[in-house]
Amino acid sequence: MTSTQSQGTALVTGASSGIGAVYAQRLAARGFDLLLVARDQQRLDEAASKLRDEYGVQVEVLRADLTQKDDVLKLEQRLRSDSSISLLLNNAGVAADGLLANADTDLLERMIQLNVTAVTRLASAAAASFAKAGRGTIINIASVVALFPERFNATYSASKAYVLSLTQSLNAELDGTGVKVQAVLPGVTRTEIWERSGVDASQIPAEMVMEADEMVDASLAGLDQGELVTIPSLPNAADWDAFVAARLVMAPNLSKSQAAARYK
Repeated sequence: MTSTQSQGTALVTGASSGIGAVYAQRLAARGFDLLLVARDQQRLDEAASKLRDEYGVQVEVLRADLTQKDDVLKLEQRLRSDSSISLLLNNAGVAADGLLANADTDLLERMIQLNVTAVTRLASAAAASFAKAGRGTIINIASVVALFPERFNATYSASKAYVLSLTQSLNAELDGTGVKVQAVLPGVTRTEIWERSGVDASQIPAEMVMEADEMVDASLAGLDQGELVTIPSLPNAADWDAFVAARLVMAPNLSKSQAAARYK
């Protein structure tokens, strides 16, 4: 499946539109062959044809619904068995709107399956395969709501906090293996996710909304710079560094044999 000058194959979930489609273009331009995964077969076929014509890379499409366990297992097995795959972009996800107390919990369960369970299974398969090969890249798309959960739907925010935490832990586990790991925390990005979740994106101030092209280009620049966590909108990287430093200051005191004095 790999072309002569390819960097291997990039497996992109949620590849038929929005962030995933832009990543597919940018990765093809970087010399990756592509395995595009999404639910919409027609969109996948159209995207594949354009990418082949424009970039001369090999493009395979795989229709899959990652809210369905059987589809996730098939993709997981592909990651474990196909040594040409050198990059996983865990992008497929869905948002939700409204209060947890009023939510359709069946819909929330499907969101957790997509945003959490599928991401975990695919990241696990990629980590095993890439570590064995001594190379590879895992990119997990989280969200800034992982850092500011009070501003958005509780379950969606929690799912993206999970993705951030998973990425940070996975990076520590893969230290020394040659595998690169990155969590991307976009702010509001102009994609179809908003209308699908019932959010009226037109009500969001324009200065808060980033175009998908700019978001992806910034995220890939962060990957090139070796960032574990990339926040495309954040003007000063020192703010993130200070956030991490504050967390590490607490670390020695998070597990003690005795309760803190204020609780006695």
